[in-house]
Amino acid sequence: MTPNHQSLLASSIEALRLAAGHGERYLRNLEARNVAPNASALSDLQRFHEALPEGPSDPAATLDLLARYGGPATTATAAGRFFGLVVGGTLPAALGARVIASAWDQVVFNDGTSAIGVELEKIAAGWLLDLFDLPRQASVGFVTGTTMGALVCLAAARHALLAKAGWDVTSRGLNGAPRLHVAATAQMHVTNAKVLSLLGFGLEDITHVDCDEQGRMIPDAMPALTERSLVIAQAGNVNSGAIDPIGEICARAGTAGAWVHVDGAFGLWAAASPQTRRLIAGYEAADSWVSDGHKWLNTPYDCGFAICRQPQAVHAVMATVAPYLKAGDTAAPKDMVPEFSRSARGVEVWAALRSLGREGVADLVDRCCRLARLFADQLRAAGFEILNDVVLNQVVATLPGQEARMPEIAAGVRASGEAWFGPTRWRGVDAIRLSVSSWVTTEEDVRRTVAAIKAATV
Repeated sequence: MTPNHQSLLASSIEALRLAAGHGERYLRNLEARNVAPNASALSDLQRFHEALPEGPSDPAATLDLLARYGGPATTATAAGRFFGLVVGGTLPAALGARVIASAWDQVVFNDGTSAIGVELEKIAAGWLLDLFDLPRQASVGFVTGTTMGALVCLAAARHALLAKAGWDVTSRGLNGAPRLHVAATAQMHVTNAKVLSLLGFGLEDITHVDCDEQGRMIPDAMPALTERSLVIAQAGNVNSGAIDPIGEICARAGTAGAWVHVDGAFGLWAAASPQTRRLIAGYEAADSWVSDGHKWLNTPYDCGFAICRQPQAVHAVMATVAPYLKAGDTAAPKDMVPEFSRSARGVEVWAALRSLGREGVADLVDRCCRLARLFADQLRAAGFEILNDVVLNQVVATLPGQEARMPEIAAGVRASGEAWFGPTRWRGVDAIRLSVSSWVTTEEDVRRTVAAIKAATV
């Protein structure tokens, strides 16, 4: 008998039920397990090494194998004591939204392929612009993270700057184009260097602007700017959390007709709280901004935003149709980001923002900052020197006289299973870096982590 649709879908329904059970057990045991996988879990990864099966098998067996030996080998980024990579956990509504969106299996490149996917992206985009208080006509592209967000925004900047110089890069390419100049913070994240290289900028096109002791760009150290200058500022130094004086940078750039791009991978979220907004004063005068959802908004990995004051410039370089967009028009998502094939990550952003609301986002930012200050206080009491001003959620610490041991101490804590964070090098000093970004982190998590750090120093 030929199976009908319902009988075919029954296996998907059963797989969803089994997966939900496996996921529930994983989350129930999350806080009791090691944050980093132990040796036994890593050894069991060998169980996945098998020849490609010759024929089909019960999906339940595959899911059971994945849960039984995959779960213990995960890094518990969803737990309260993961302090690496400035990455948060996953909010309940965002987790549920990912499950629903996975069941929907939408192709979100225009409203013909996914009306709900595109509509929720539009709504989430409007909420983000409202939350960040950015120009409401700006475009918001949902991408994998700030690397791809930077690709979108810096490509738009290149197009707009060359257009002012009378050069249409879309039709004429870069061969023979007027030369552009990049002024970037000396503390620029390496992903921006990667994107600039992909866009045809060479090392000789970039001037690295000196920073102060906290990693903030010094405006007086900036080179002379022109209509062909692109300035890359930073909201949230990946070590110290410090934010460049973006308002002053924008004022200088505006006088010259330069483009200002803000790398706000996590620091742009400071604009979402009345308590931290003062740290990012003047950011709204920039031309483009990027940020991550999987950092402080605690959406599932991966999720980022490319925000641009000039949607037409984005459309000109990203569109798969004629590169023309009227002011006020809404373009298909596929024509505002690099990917044609893209997930429904806007659904998860919508769910996260709707479940938190404006006050909930502000509280999440404030709570992480407060716990970072608690970390600094407790580490200082344990004999550590705090190397940064703890203005946001970042803490950089070292043991005076034992700086060379910092990688060893970080590795020791990870091996203990109590917490996960990494070593860093800040202002020429070996240190440890703790990033407090998760909605589930508590004061008890801070105390346990500090105790583990103290034990690792013995």
